[in-house]
Amino acid sequence: MQQYLTEGLTLEEQIGQLFVAGLPGLTVTPEIKELIQRYHVGGIVLFKRNLQDIQQIQELTQSLQQIAREAGHRYPLLISIDQENGMVRRFGDSTTIFPGNMTLGAIDAPDLTREIAQATGREMKALGINMNLAPVADVNNNPANPVIGTRSFGEDPQRVARHVAAMVEGYRDTGVITSLKHFPGHGDTAIDSHLALPSLPYTLERLENLELIPFQAGIKAGADSIMIGHLYLPALMPANGMLPATVSPAIVRELLRHKLGYQGLIITDCMEMNAVAETIGVERGAVMALQAGNDLILISHQYTRQKGGIEATMQALETGEITPQAIQESCERVLRLKARMLSWDTLPTKDQLTIIGQPDHLALRDRAYALSTTIVRDTPQLLPLALAPEQHLLVTILQPSSYTFAADKTQATESFVSELRQRHANIESVVVTAENATESMRGIDQRVSDFAMIIVVTVNANLDHYQGEFVRHVLQYGKPTIGLAVYNPYDLLAMPQLGTYLVTYECTPPALRAAASVLFGEVAAQGKLPVSIPGIYSLSS
Repeated sequence: MQQYLTEGLTLEEQIGQLFVAGLPGLTVTPEIKELIQRYHVGGIVLFKRNLQDIQQIQELTQSLQQIAREAGHRYPLLISIDQENGMVRRFGDSTTIFPGNMTLGAIDAPDLTREIAQATGREMKALGINMNLAPVADVNNNPANPVIGTRSFGEDPQRVARHVAAMVEGYRDTGVITSLKHFPGHGDTAIDSHLALPSLPYTLERLENLELIPFQAGIKAGADSIMIGHLYLPALMPANGMLPATVSPAIVRELLRHKLGYQGLIITDCMEMNAVAETIGVERGAVMALQAGNDLILISHQYTRQKGGIEATMQALETGEITPQAIQESCERVLRLKARMLSWDTLPTKDQLTIIGQPDHLALRDRAYALSTTIVRDTPQLLPLALAPEQHLLVTILQPSSYTFAADKTQATESFVSELRQRHANIESVVVTAENATESMRGIDQRVSDFAMIIVVTVNANLDHYQGEFVRHVLQYGKPTIGLAVYNPYDLLAMPQLGTYLVTYECTPPALRAAASVLFGEVAAQGKLPVSIPGIYSLSS
């Protein structure tokens, strides 16, 4: 006779296990304590707002687990985070900075990707975080995508698939729970689902030949969970208004469970994103997501919505909108995963914090970044730099008008100038914003004869009109000019006249250090673009 892990749990306790909640600060709040104790919430999601340093992070996760244990939870809490590395790293500089996905796609060494997942997983576990909402399995084949971009391994589904599989395997080796996202694929959209509902107007055949390939590879590699993206797919979803895939049985149950045969956990993206919150509402969305076949409901920010989602689910159970069997099946999947991966006996201790930033992790980081910088073209042969000591180099650092909601908003471009100054003394730098661009142009106009060469550092220039205008103005000086894109590689679309153009895929200190080494000829650039730049570079050729 089959033994059920849900046996002896009330339906209220089972419902609580299906919710993942965030909290506002650096310490346990009365609200999150109530959610764990009274509402039996089984999962926590942490963001940068919750994380200060490694001691505080471990103390926070231990406090949360202690509350759950004392409240009678059978298994530890799922404590999750978006630690995608690169530009989406919630730990900031508290842990080892490892390359993000497109950086790894440019290197295209799956064994290295696996090693980085293992090292990231070891550091996460030491902090008490047992679930990574990663890897991103989206195929970024739309240069105008405002939310995925360098979070993807690239535009070739086979390349993305092999790195997704390697990353799943690496995290599995360290006992960190994984989550493929954003099913069935957020790579070919031009709208950020944090802000509105993107549409993916493709047939199932197209999805099978492109978007679904990395998800299938991740499933085969043993992905523990899959996150549903807030996307509208008119060809696959019944004509009942523009609703997100998150609440569509056609996507969750028919496509993912039945057609792809996936038996693991299915989790929603945050239900407070506008694609849900501004269409059907968070509380109603939670009920509909469970009806559609999701197992875990992610509500990241507001206590009233977290509590409201749980209470709406209890009410739906009373009215028969959701059956006890559906709740039990989802809770059983959650508890099976917890029983397999988590234990009260293996929570981390303070001495495990020495794992973070250990020498072999730093060596792995440096080895990876040294392979990542990409020279897209150098038609005027400006590289490596050969400046006489007395010659002046101008570095203009263009700040983006906005970032994606997912990206870490700190920039390390100051460290880039510092790296350059270690190699050449006569460097001047100017930080340019949309607000001061005209004034900056005038200042450079007056002094342009002082400079032998100009480096323009851009951040998402293809989505930021002023940056392209600024670079085109600089090119009119006729000075040797190098473009360095330190985030999305598509910036060249805004400045196609640039003859020398490099990409780092992220503005993290190690990536910029590697770029400085390439500029001065200390190492050869080995990265290869993992995406096409329309009209300029084709990946397929």
